[in-house]
Amino acid sequence: MITLPLLKTVCPKTKTTVLSEYVDHLNTVCEYYDIFVNTKRTAGFLSQIAHESANFNTIKENLNYDLKGLRKTFPKYFPTDDIAKQYAKQPEKIANRVYASRMKNGDEASGDGWKFRGRGLIQLTGSDNYTRLAIALDMSVDEVVAYLDTINGAVASAGWFWDNNKLNDYCDKSDFIGLTKRINGGTNGIAERQALYDAAMKALQG
Repeated sequence: MITLPLLKTVCPKTKTTVLSEYVDHLNTVCEYYDIFVNTKRTAGFLSQIAHESANFNTIKENLNYDLKGLRKTFPKYFPTDDIAKQYAKQPEKIANRVYASRMKNGDEASGDGWKFRGRGLIQLTGSDNYTRLAIALDMSVDEVVAYLDTINGAVASAGWFWDNNKLNDYCDKSDFIGLTKRINGGTNGIAERQALYDAAMKALQG
């Protein structure tokens, strides 16, 4: 079971008032998707959603990078300072470039990159993921966009993504790197994710 003291142990710097909003929703989702079957699943889920949401402080990607940040984070899309200068500190333009013409998004001019940027506790991204979630929830895509901006939607989408990608299996096998790669596409933030996992396991095991 997810409790406020558990969340506070895992994310001690996050305000109690913020964490308290998530408790009931997390319990509902963890029960529904069999995440409570063992502590490895629960700790895995908590560690990944905590990292992806900056310890439950954000449920929407803002992409407000300066020139240096763009060159470092997205070198493929901003290979020169001249290109990066045209986008720096303009989150909507950045999203439309970085997410253009992939994940079933339209081109840069379509605005899909910004519309379908990362949302929810596992930063659901791209028209393809939004569309699949819309079908699963019997909602329109626009309704899903709005739903993901809510606490309930942020948690529910994370549970759906977790189940849809069979992430419980990675936890059962103690494959934390594989779990992280399935969520992130790589191992970004692996040290923090592992620290969050260790904290959650310790708390869950009493």
